[in-house]
Amino acid sequence: QVQLVESGGGLVQAGGSLRLSCTASGRTFSSYRMGWFRQAPGKEREFVSAFSWGGSNTAYADSVKGRFTISRDNAKNTVYLQMNSLKPEDTAVYYCKASIRYSANEYDYWGQGTQVTVSS
Repeated sequence: QVQLVESGGGLVQAGGSLRLSCTASGRTFSSYRMGWFRQAPGKEREFVSAFSWGGSNTAYADSVKGRFTISRDNAKNTVYLQMNSLKPEDTAVYYCKASIRYSANEYDYWGQGTQVTVSS
């Protein structure tokens, strides 16, 4: 089992910035594929950003490209999402996801979510 704890959400005005953090349990964090997703009211959960397996590449949803940056500190078992130039449509609950490969299977773990609200 992997436990994920997110923090850093809050209320911010349009154009502002927030940095989300997600700290994972476990001794092999560097091997986890980490990513961020979000879910707005009445909508399905959607992909925001993630590292590739091995952590050498990153991917972003078109809606956040150029504004959000994902990063990780393996020494702290933490992944970050720096969010700049925030827009009201970025309002959502943001979830951290960890994917792990074990015995030819993949397992996904989710954090509890952190609320981000962007006012216009």
